[in-house]
Amino acid sequence: MNSELTKRALEKVGNPHVLVNVVSRRVRQLNGGGGASRPMVEAPPTMGLADIALMEVIEGKLSWEVTDPEITL
Repeated sequence: MNSELTKRALEKVGNPHVLVNVVSRRVRQLNGGGGASRPMVEAPPTMGLADIALMEVIEGKLSWEVTDPEITL
């Protein structure tokens, strides 16, 4: 993963544990095929799936909800 993208995405999410979960879930979707497998951002063919997911977070294309009150953002 690109460290600069990770840093920028973490600024949006606020919690590194939530960021890891959001990115890993999105990478699984991108790997899975079907409609959810298309990137929602412009990405060169050489960009890794984790970096694509980070770009989607940075550009506000992904949303998430924390349902555990023990996790603070």
